[in-house]
Amino acid sequence: MVKIRLARRGRKKLAMFDVVVADARAPRDGRFIEKIGTYNPLTNPASIVLNEDRAFEWLMNGAQPSDTVKAMLSYRGIMLRKHLQIGVVKGAITQEQADKKLADWLQAKDAKIQAKKDTLSQSKQAQAKARRDAETKVREARAEAIRKKQQAAEAAAQAAPAAEGAEAPAENTEAQG
Repeated sequence: MVKIRLARRGRKKLAMFDVVVADARAPRDGRFIEKIGTYNPLTNPASIVLNEDRAFEWLMNGAQPSDTVKAMLSYRGIMLRKHLQIGVVKGAITQEQADKKLADWLQAKDAKIQAKKDTLSQSKQAQAKARRDAETKVREARAEAIRKKQQAAEAAAQAAPAAEGAEAPAENTEAQG
């Protein structure tokens, strides 16, 4: 039995996966028939790079995807393409209708993905702006505290000579008397 599944690569806690077509008896990271793509779950949204035509061919020839790969293929529209192609083969719809449905679905899906990327980008920018504003507040508070300390020190420095001057004449009068 031929399966489409993931083969792990990358170092500890930084996993990346190859999407491979392999014999079901072969080890997970071992021998495979063909590499048809890569998957990186660490990015947001996850990066999926597939040779969609080869994946579709393998599906039509009977290769069974693992659960994760099936979800990825659905996400990319390959499972829908297979479903529509089976409908064309059975005569339920024409090839043009199937192509149109697939194109409409892919366009809507791309719009959704782009909207998510834009939302994440805006969120990231808003967080960075909030951090900068917080840093500015802290910096201004520190500057204000330093300015107040300096004013207090200057006031104390000005009060000290005046106090010494006031004490000196009082001492002189006691010494004279």
